[in-house]
Amino acid sequence: MPAEPHPSEPALYTLFDQLGLPHHTEEHAAVFTVAEGADIKARLKGGHSKNLFLKDKAGDYVLVSALGSTVIKLNQLHKRIGTKRLSFGKAEALLELLGVVPGSVTVFSVLNDTEHKVRLILDQALFEHEAVWFHPMRNTASTRMRPADIVTFAQATGHAPTLIDFSADI
Repeated sequence: MPAEPHPSEPALYTLFDQLGLPHHTEEHAAVFTVAEGADIKARLKGGHSKNLFLKDKAGDYVLVSALGSTVIKLNQLHKRIGTKRLSFGKAEALLELLGVVPGSVTVFSVLNDTEHKVRLILDQALFEHEAVWFHPMRNTASTRMRPADIVTFAQATGHAPTLIDFSADI
């Protein structure tokens, strides 16, 4: 039986359709970490994501959406993106700003950031895949989309992403 959709999920799919962005969603068991979803990833072809909700020392928020296998040096990331040192954002801020809870963080949650308080960083490695998978604001489903369409979606929400090649030396 499918889980309850996130309250913003219908608006997410409506926006995809309005923008002409092909998408497909698959229901699955709840997944809280990249490692937990190994069996699901084997079934869903394409790149799979991990998403980090971060806050810098100045109080600015950043959402990093990356390929699940990408190594992100959190202690160096601030130098790459021009912020103060970064740490993980609190669950309360995640819910307030992006409308999701830990375990359901996703690039798609920028839809809920109507005040544009969160900066979006995309991993260049996502673009090496024909399709990439992200949770649709709940961890009991995954939604497939072309990487270029993620950029179109983000821009439509007012979140022009910064692309970072995490494999490059700093």
